[in-house]
Amino acid sequence: MLTADFDYHLPPELIASEPLANRAASRMMVVHRETGEIEHRQFADLPSFSRAGDLFVFNDTRVVPARFFTPDGKREVLRLEALTPLRWRCMIRPGKKFRLGDEVAIGEATGRVIEVLENGERIIGWAGSPPDEDKHGHLALPHYMNRDDRPDDRERYQTVFAKHRGSIAAPTAGLHFTPEVMAALPHAFVTLHVGVGTFQPVKAEKVTDHLMHSERYEVSEATAEAVSKAQRVIAVGTTASRTLESVAQKHGRVVADQGDTSIFIYPGYEFKAVNALLTNFHLPKSSLIMLVSALAGTDLIRRAYEEAVRERYRFFSYGDCMLIV
Repeated sequence: MLTADFDYHLPPELIASEPLANRAASRMMVVHRETGEIEHRQFADLPSFSRAGDLFVFNDTRVVPARFFTPDGKREVLRLEALTPLRWRCMIRPGKKFRLGDEVAIGEATGRVIEVLENGERIIGWAGSPPDEDKHGHLALPHYMNRDDRPDDRERYQTVFAKHRGSIAAPTAGLHFTPEVMAALPHAFVTLHVGVGTFQPVKAEKVTDHLMHSERYEVSEATAEAVSKAQRVIAVGTTASRTLESVAQKHGRVVADQGDTSIFIYPGYEFKAVNALLTNFHLPKSSLIMLVSALAGTDLIRRAYEEAVRERYRFFSYGDCMLIV
């Protein structure tokens, strides 16, 4: 299985760099796996696809402003993980400006590069206190939006149910939901803190050679119990899917659990917990388009994406969505 099998042509103007004014105003493509039928609906129609025994599972992670710049604006620090309040694991740009022992200044905070990891990441140790997020932090908007973050993104690039701080990127399928739509659906929550790897294309020629990034997750007792009672589990987003499947793969079923997962789902994978999926349209050759292809079939997803381009759907984080049933 080659990574090139998951490529497709996307006209640049179909990439949504701005959100719709109304979260719930997106279009929704509905893909029926059994028949191969493709419907063109509105996200507001989602409750009509819910039936008795369904459970929608959301990822309630909260995006944090994890991108920082030095005073001259020429150096960038992207916090991947706060190992402790004063010790951060970071991606740095440009790397040659952050050698071992080099000083880092962001706002009133000063730190030093105390370790350079094999993958190029840096460990920065802060003296006294770390940079003030509210004052100096920026959202790490996906590169394909081709713009810097704005104050309004702090609310809009966040689900209405976001709770647990820790993500660099939003679980974008959840961005469509309003409290009113959620109230109409039986639901539960998992937490998976989305890392920067979610935007990275698969660079290996063979799919099986790809090294998946790791992300932190948690499933509560209440959610595990709700999943066990559900007749159909509908994951809202690939991150909720990866969380449920990670736990089911580890324990044989969904139980209360927490840990790190680097699960890589691609065609040939047999889903153990997820029966249906609401998701956005994903980047070519990404691990996410491989996941949806594993659920719906490579040929059907290829046809659905070709139709989405013809019908001028809006793609990626601020774009439209697809319901796979």
